[in-house]
Amino acid sequence: MKQPSTYLTTSIPYVNSLPHVGFALELVQADAYARHYRLLGRHVRFQCGTDDNSLKNVRAAETAGQDVADFVSSNADMFEQLGKALNISNDAFVRTSRDPRHLACVHSLWNACASRDDLYRKAYKGFYCVSCEQFYELSELDNGKCPEHGVELEVIREENWFFRLSRYGDRILKLIEAGDLQVTPAHRRNEITALLRRGLADISVSRSAERARGWGIPVPGSDEVIYVWFDALANYLTGLGHGANSESYQQFWEGDGERVHFVGKGISKFHAIYWPAILLSAGLPLPSAIVVHGYLTVDGRKIGKSAGNGIAPDRLIEAYGTPDALRYYLLRHIRSADDGDFSEEKLHAAWAGELAGQLGNLASRVLSLVSSVFEGVTPAVPDSRLVDQAEGLLDKTKEAFDRYELHVGLSEIFAYLGEANRVFTQNAPWKHAKALLGTVEGKEREAVVRRLEATLAEQVHGLALVARCLLPFIPEAAFELHAKLGIEVPLHYQAPVNVGGMKTYPGEVLFPRTLTS
Repeated sequence: MKQPSTYLTTSIPYVNSLPHVGFALELVQADAYARHYRLLGRHVRFQCGTDDNSLKNVRAAETAGQDVADFVSSNADMFEQLGKALNISNDAFVRTSRDPRHLACVHSLWNACASRDDLYRKAYKGFYCVSCEQFYELSELDNGKCPEHGVELEVIREENWFFRLSRYGDRILKLIEAGDLQVTPAHRRNEITALLRRGLADISVSRSAERARGWGIPVPGSDEVIYVWFDALANYLTGLGHGANSESYQQFWEGDGERVHFVGKGISKFHAIYWPAILLSAGLPLPSAIVVHGYLTVDGRKIGKSAGNGIAPDRLIEAYGTPDALRYYLLRHIRSADDGDFSEEKLHAAWAGELAGQLGNLASRVLSLVSSVFEGVTPAVPDSRLVDQAEGLLDKTKEAFDRYELHVGLSEIFAYLGEANRVFTQNAPWKHAKALLGTVEGKEREAVVRRLEATLAEQVHGLALVARCLLPFIPEAAFELHAKLGIEVPLHYQAPVNVGGMKTYPGEVLFPRTLTS
């Protein structure tokens, strides 16, 4: 039976500065879905990358007194390394200034749109925000400034190429309303449909080579440079080998699987309106879904390079010795679809109180007793209320993914761990283990052993299901917990959970309360 396919992408960030923890949110959300879909048995391709050709990258390189290519390459390296540090399971990483396929892909889209008479020349005057890489109407400004970045806009007067965006608004609206192009969550879909109902203006899709400092992809047959969003959005096709008769492109874009883009709310318009319009013009399939997350804030202000409040994620990963501390915090304590305030104090509280205090502590106590009483071998799993609760975790995790509420999925898992800790404390198996060392004999001893077997086996079984449910969220810890429980990491959610008779390995504490660094 052929596996259903899913193509997942993150947006590609500008590399005008080093990555901050705000972009880590998008990476770990998309990665959780990639891992989740693999466990559902889907054939997943997951792509990340960097947007190298923006004007803001050029300006940043000039400010730093560096060659643009060297500046872009150095910063793009840091974004690629961030993915590795966060244990992101992407299959491809596209740099739009370096991937040799990208220019051909962008030109293919350009020529396809031109063949439909969707590109035309126009002289204009516009108000441009370099940080957003977009023009604004006067009515969209906030006291004359960019509504996103709060900066004065540049007045641009040029004659260049325009794309007939206005031609496609009604079609995109119908696709969204029919569910053929999903925008998640609902309040972001409502924002997009409101924009579409107001009507769309055509957009400039080129800039003078002088304004671009010669950096970027040239317009075919011209010395102008293609507008960065027309260029950047094409990366989703570049990575699949569009135009090269690629099997990956045929399977993941032209096939009948899902095509899902993960993006921040500030760029939802580009992905839910500009991108579908370009694809419709070019006669290509559209994405299936645009999944939109909110912003991370610090003291209520959006984390951003220009805001100067960026927090380096690599420092946090190094401090905890694992990416799972940051992954857990972002996925559980930031609501998936909304803005959320970030603080290092809250991060540490989540580590100490939840990862260490609930999960790590329970695993350590349970496995230590299994080791000392049963020589590390898990007894047969009984029928019990706690076992039934653990068995329900998988469906709750799947439902959280279906609803784009990853924070709820982790909350359910840790609610179970809270109950498991309570039951473990109530049953006090360490007292029964101590009794076995005393004068307990005969039937009384047999009864104590049976209680111990049931108490410890139900806990090991629960930890095994917790480990499975945590695979998309905190994979490093989930893998380690599987090893401690003496069971293999499953390829699919539905694989049988067999802990009875398995040899466990307590080893070191899963999440030490006290950090060594």
